[in-house]
Amino acid sequence: MAGLLGKKIGMTRIFDQDGNTIPVTVLEVGPCFVTQIKTVEKDGYEAVQIGFDEKKPKNLNKSIAGHLNKAGVKPLRRLKEFQNFTNTELKVGDEIKADLFKPGELVKVTGTSKGRGFAGVVKRHHFRGGPVSHGQSDRLRAPGSLGQSSYPSRVYKGLRMAGQMGNKKNSVLNLRIVKVDPDQNLLFVKGAIPGARNSYVEIYQS
Repeated sequence: MAGLLGKKIGMTRIFDQDGNTIPVTVLEVGPCFVTQIKTVEKDGYEAVQIGFDEKKPKNLNKSIAGHLNKAGVKPLRRLKEFQNFTNTELKVGDEIKADLFKPGELVKVTGTSKGRGFAGVVKRHHFRGGPVSHGQSDRLRAPGSLGQSSYPSRVYKGLRMAGQMGNKKNSVLNLRIVKVDPDQNLLFVKGAIPGARNSYVEIYQS
């Protein structure tokens, strides 16, 4: 599955030919550089490693710096492998831009959701809470009983409770590309994707 690395710029809206408004997420996709091509003979599987987002050379450790110097590319911040890449003519050092994708194409976008910190069950799991009346003045946003004494006499694993909310890797499938700006390496994808502004995302061809 071919894909590229990018950044989430933010959300806006564009209008189609009939004047209908379309909510879109703007993604800065590329330019990405091929830093390594893995083969079955040498590595045991086929994959294309791609780098994105230039950074200062002093901020690279020696192993990554040597790896990128060998590939003949600039110091890059993010590296990611994509298996089953459709373009088999790629070489180390090649540049891939946003024109890899076409308008109307469906893509999968993966990003890290915003971290919300420690949250209760009402915010985290959409519990309705307990009644305000009948003497329950302090149980409005409480989760209720976790496990009964007679059966099961324990708390089930995976029970929904308060805890860390967000800051997890999530994917949204079948997002339609509305517009492609190859000059500025921008993709306009219909709908919302996880993550804050300027967070890194992975865009896969469906």
